[in-house]
Amino acid sequence: MAKKDLTADAASEKDREAKDREKWLDRFQLRLAMQPGVDRAVALRAVKDVTAHCAETGEHPRAAFGDPDDYAAQAAARLVPADRAARARRQNAVVDALDSVLKKAGGITGL
Repeated sequence: MAKKDLTADAASEKDREAKDREKWLDRFQLRLAMQPGVDRAVALRAVKDVTAHCAETGEHPRAAFGDPDDYAAQAAARLVPADRAARARRQNAVVDALDSVLKKAGGITGL
């Protein structure tokens, strides 16, 4: 009976660890996609690098790479060319400014 409990506990622990890995990767992908200049190819490469490293070493992504938010910024800085990131930042600033103007104009009665 005790052996069965240990097996169930080990399986439960593996399930928790797998879910935690999945949550880390989900958070990493989300934060990576929010970085300036990151396109699908960059995101796929970064995720592939993380999953390959973890598969080879057996490490948890948090142990290997730390916080997913911080590592997403580091990966983007490493994988996105500086000129593309700068262009994306400028474009985002223009879109944000236009959005702000439209919100203010929407508050004016009669428009």
